[in-house]
Amino acid sequence: MIKIRIINADQSETELSGAPGSSLMKVAVDAGVSGIAADCGGTLTCATCHVYVDPAWADKLPAPATDESDMLDFAAAPVRPESRLSCQIVLTPELDGLVVTLPANQY
Repeated sequence: MIKIRIINADQSETELSGAPGSSLMKVAVDAGVSGIAADCGGTLTCATCHVYVDPAWADKLPAPATDESDMLDFAAAPVRPESRLSCQIVLTPELDGLVVTLPANQY
């Protein structure tokens, strides 16, 4: 299992574990993380699973595809260089310990 630490907008933390091959969004939604709305269910047609990837982990992720970058234009929270859509983050053993921060809102 891949361990993930989510820092909520209020600075509280949630620790999750997910199977390799699962998306971060699915693991978070299944665990009831309220800061990830995931309205489209991971079909890359909304930006309600926006997260900020800790800069120490950014190089371990593949670069965002054009579709993901384009969809981030619709994110309610400010988009930063470390912004990603959690539906596009596929858990791999290299991401064990991944840290992401949730924006204050998804709408």
